Amino acid sequence: MNTLVALCAVGAERILGNEIKHLGYKLKGNAPGRVYFTGDDDALFKANLCLRTADRLYLQLAEYNALNFDELYDGTYSVAWQDYLNKDSRIVVDKVRTYKSKLNSEHSIQGIVHKAIYSKLGDVWKMSSMPESGEQSDIRVYVDENKVLVLLDLSGLPLHKRGYRVDGGIAPLRETLAATLLQEMMWRRKTPLHDPFCGSGTIAIEATLYAFNVAPGFGRRFALENLPIYNEKRAAEIKAEEAAKIRTDVEVRITGSDIDNAAVERAKKNAEYACVMAGRALKSIDISAHIPRPDFIQSDFAELAAPYDEGLLLCNPPYGERLGDADQARELYTNMASLWTDFNGWDLGIITSNEDFQECFGHKTTAIKKLKAGNLDTSFYIYRR
Repeated sequence: MNTLVALCAVGAERILGNEIKHLGYKLKGNAPGRVYFTGDDDALFKANLCLRTADRLYLQLAEYNALNFDELYDGTYSVAWQDYLNKDSRIVVDKVRTYKSKLNSEHSIQGIVHKAIYSKLGDVWKMSSMPESGEQSDIRVYVDENKVLVLLDLSGLPLHKRGYRVDGGIAPLRETLAATLLQEMMWRRKTPLHDPFCGSGTIAIEATLYAFNVAPGFGRRFALENLPIYNEKRAAEIKAEEAAKIRTDVEVRITGSDIDNAAVERAKKNAEYACVMAGRALKSIDISAHIPRPDFIQSDFAELAAPYDEGLLLCNPPYGERLGDADQARELYTNMASLWTDFNGWDLGIITSNEDFQECFGHKTTAIKKLKAGNLDTSFYIYRR
């Protein structure tokens, strides 16, 4: 059994944990932006392929206490690195995080771990130097209260890079964060959904993948595929199993709009890529079926009217770098109050980094969820009607 660590937006740990349990794996615990779980060998590929709200997936290779650099070195050296890396791997200790530990120099920890890995591989393979001519393998180290975790990256590019977004526009919402918002709102495929600031179409596209049960990783590769622990035959079987779960018999009403016609065209193009990706997955198991694209139109949000009595309005309105200044943002949020009336009976979910949103919008929220993706602190305002 393997111990794996999935990273997510800080504040999204519960949502990601539920996803992991739904895949059939057992949770071990969590920390801000991290969820620990155990899984069989299939989990190494399947979690990468299927998790919608995870930003990265790591395999935990070591867990030990270290109060000094000798103990740090010995613990890292004890790992059977030859089982997880290739002779030509280019090893990078990409990040180190410390918390309340004797060892607190991230740069020094990085150097010691790197040295221990190469020393072990050199001793095992009787090599005085490593060629480093192959694919890069990233290692991450956490030192929490003197406990060291050494992790091997299984994802490569962050998992929010699904492969369908050819153009994200200005300050796009991460795909994994969009998936998190859908789960926070407990959205179900039968409920109409509209994004009045669709931008690159991320919310509507993620809703489409979820509604038709399309695994989000079908359009990309993972770092796991470059490692000796990768089971190509089993990965192909898992992809076929997940392709067979794609729903083509459901009716959904997913739409988006934007005042900028270039954004609308960008959203349409990205949605086309995403649905073609799903179609290829179906074709791989000899099923010829069409995944309906979400509908996007050019419109100012003030000109919209609810097409149904009930639904979900979910959006990431422009702010900061996307608008230029705070005064413009406040004016926009004040004008957005029209959505409260025009979409009467609809739930609303609005994510922004502007702390004045609720005051400008003029309506008291049902709940506020704090989420941090990357370096951006955001608030997700939830309105239940």
